[in-house]
Amino acid sequence: MPILTLSYALACVFGAAVVRGYSGFGFSLLAVTALSVLLPPSQIVPPIFVMELVASAHLLPGVWKDIHWSALRWLALGCMAGTPLGVYALAHVPAAPMTLALAVFVFAAAGLLARGHVLARVPGPAATFATGTASGLFNGGFGIGGPPVILFFFSSPAGAAAGRASMIAFFLITDVVALGWQGWNGLLGLATLWRALGMLPALVAGIWLGNRAFASADPVAFRRWVLRLLMLLAALTGARAVLQLA
Repeated sequence: MPILTLSYALACVFGAAVVRGYSGFGFSLLAVTALSVLLPPSQIVPPIFVMELVASAHLLPGVWKDIHWSALRWLALGCMAGTPLGVYALAHVPAAPMTLALAVFVFAAAGLLARGHVLARVPGPAATFATGTASGLFNGGFGIGGPPVILFFFSSPAGAAAGRASMIAFFLITDVVALGWQGWNGLLGLATLWRALGMLPALVAGIWLGNRAFASADPVAFRRWVLRLLMLLAALTGARAVLQLA
């Protein structure tokens, strides 16, 4: 990789890792969106998933005690049920219109949450399972499984620490599943590991910085920042879908 391209890639990974360490999500979409300016998807997506797994495993010990286990259990079960449906949709439904619809929904929902619209209590098993199913559906079909789970935690009174910890654990589960499917389809190889290892220092440094910033974050300010980030990610996803439709 040319030195300028490598420098740009390291800067992108570092910036996305800071966001991941602070909020618990956002690394993949930010990194892939930024890196796709210079590199093809086949060189980006597999190493990003490897780094996602490293990021989740790195953060998990520090948030273990804050995980909302009952919600995580139903979310994971729903995700496993929804993923095959998403794969089926990928084969039969145009991705761009569905992705654009999801982006519009997420942007609007995050806007309402930012204005103070929240649930009085954490949803029960049925609603939690449905959220996990929606996450699996969109992850399997369009590679965008995070927004339903992010909205789930930040619309409930679970708290910033519990929401962030549960998302980290949830994304670790989905990362393992995604890497398994990529390996099954021959997308993982020695080159993938070398690319991931080459960007690992930037990942670790960014995760450390973001995690340290969260330790002193005000919960109200953190929630506001996360919702704004979610709206930004929805806008980026929607823009990419519009370009695919054009």
